[in-house]
Amino acid sequence: MTVESEEELEGLKKCGRVVSETLAAMGAYMEPGMTTGELDAYGRELLEREGARSAPELTYDFPGATCISINEVCAHGIPGDQVIQAGDLVNIDVSAEQNGFVTDTGGSFIVPPVRADHEALCKATRIARDKAIRSVKAGSKLNVIGKTVEQVARKGGYTIIENLASHGVGRSLHEEPGSIPGYYDPADKRRLWHGAVITIEPFLSTGATEAVELDDGWSLATPPGVFAAQYEHTLVVTKRGAIVVT
Repeated sequence: MTVESEEELEGLKKCGRVVSETLAAMGAYMEPGMTTGELDAYGRELLEREGARSAPELTYDFPGATCISINEVCAHGIPGDQVIQAGDLVNIDVSAEQNGFVTDTGGSFIVPPVRADHEALCKATRIARDKAIRSVKAGSKLNVIGKTVEQVARKGGYTIIENLASHGVGRSLHEEPGSIPGYYDPADKRRLWHGAVITIEPFLSTGATEAVELDDGWSLATPPGVFAAQYEHTLVVTKRGAIVVT
């Protein structure tokens, strides 16, 4: 999507507020002994209260309102009977449609007691996301996002999950400019433009470079004992930088 009016920007901000508040509320609501299905039901209730609909359900018939991924499952986890345990690393991804606009956000949460290695991984991933957001403006090369993420990852001794990427968003869940790598691709000559609506969502890992699809056809996982974290914002690119709407 390309934002062409103040009304469109406000529509994105309203939808962005809904998904960001839902993500924060789900993170606060989560506790050991709860199933991922119960946590997802709470998220669905919050979205529906605001007149928003789950984007993964609408777009891909995903079997849940949100994606909830635990430990080695780092993305697209299906909510269900899995019980959340103390010490788990839990990723929650919330994307929704409201009044014709689609926004996308996500974050990783550590269920106490907090492991130091999980905490360090999450901190580095948040830094990578925030630095990447500050790196973009209209006219900049799209690969500056992956370059910035890669610099942070290398400094912390982390790898990047290369088959999970940022993407265009705004009117649908995935749109132009298509996939935005979380690593530096010098051959990518694409440039960002004023009004472009994109996500930035780095996946840093303690050793994996690829997430493998599990038998359920959705969940993406790293090898046993290897973890990944993700933090995501939806933003609008402008000539002066990025406007974060989530």
